[in-house]
Amino acid sequence: MPMSVPHDPIAPEDREDPAARRPDSRPGRQASAHHPRRRTLKSLLALGAAAGLLGVHVRQEKAAALPADRIRPPGALREPDFLEACIRCGLCVQACPYDVLHLAAAGDGIAAGTPYFRARTGACRMCADIPCVPACPTGALDPLLVDITRARMGTAHLSAPERCMSYSGAGFCRACYQACPLPDRAIRMQYGRTEGGGFFRPVVDSDHCTGCGLCEQACIVDDRAAITVRANHEGHR
Repeated sequence: MPMSVPHDPIAPEDREDPAARRPDSRPGRQASAHHPRRRTLKSLLALGAAAGLLGVHVRQEKAAALPADRIRPPGALREPDFLEACIRCGLCVQACPYDVLHLAAAGDGIAAGTPYFRARTGACRMCADIPCVPACPTGALDPLLVDITRARMGTAHLSAPERCMSYSGAGFCRACYQACPLPDRAIRMQYGRTEGGGFFRPVVDSDHCTGCGLCEQACIVDDRAAITVRANHEGHR
């Protein structure tokens, strides 16, 4: 009696061709199976290159000589640490009630997107609650700074005595002294004959000067102030 052949439930057109499981020996075809791996490798290499460029950029930011008149907000860490911590979010700028702080743009001389102010055009108003500090989410502005008089954003100095009216004898001006939030501590008017022919000169005590820049902003001489603030990029609090 002839043996019956079991019924195959898979239709002929749906059966897998065994040849399809064999590697294609035609030139260039087998390598196509590795394309996803190559794309992944290229992506990783590109990512590594981008990270390397970013690292170079950050190191260049740290090494760059910063303009003395670009002053960081109160509580800013030392410049290298500040750049590591600052995420360029702009929250400190938004928190400033006097619109003193600005985010640096390309060409401003400091890292783009980081906050600063220039005393001559807009000095720090020495807010008692220092709103920019708690607004910082990363600690780039030191949260331990709770007394604005202990801020050390920079130090004022009589950079152009020949332009100072009191020093040069052109008149008796106390604009810088009157603008200082810590008169007779951070700045005082010292009596005595000056080399410029005047009888008074502003004298700054660096132990008390916060670097707010109110003296520089108040200086009545045109254009370049006689007294200016040099930013303290190396030892902020």
